[in-house]
Amino acid sequence: MQLYDYSVTSFVRTLTGLKGILEKGKHYADDKKIDFSVLLQTRLVPDQFPLAKQIQIATDTAKLFVSRLSALEAPKFADTETTYDEFQARIQATIDFLKTAKPEDLSVADKKITFPWNKEVCLDGQEYALYFAIPNFYFHVVTAYSILRSCGVNVGKTDYLAGLNWQKV
Repeated sequence: MQLYDYSVTSFVRTLTGLKGILEKGKHYADDKKIDFSVLLQTRLVPDQFPLAKQIQIATDTAKLFVSRLSALEAPKFADTETTYDEFQARIQATIDFLKTAKPEDLSVADKKITFPWNKEVCLDGQEYALYFAIPNFYFHVVTAYSILRSCGVNVGKTDYLAGLNWQKV
């Protein structure tokens, strides 16, 4: 397997699952007569980011992963989404960008990845990919899932693991 297989391909599948999880959240909010923005501002604990920020970070992590390890320029998002449709569009735009990447575009060789919040340190490309970007992406997606689940949205593991290609034995 190549880096592309366990990153970009998996990001696309997981973001597609996140779209489905959000859709279930929207149906739940509609059924309960709750404004969806209430769910977007829900947190698991007071010092953790709300659902909206979890989605923003997950999509940023995926698109910046590709951009930082390739010559492709990631789309820029203003982080001003406030509605279900805007978040669905953001996730879809991220998926669309990820699908422009090819396996040969990604390389960890000779990469030094810096971050805007601390320009004094960096990670080499492999450490960035394996121990920062990929785990960080999943952390924020599963936290988004957990927030909706804690609100009462009927989501389960199969929603999170969307798109598995089950086959008969």
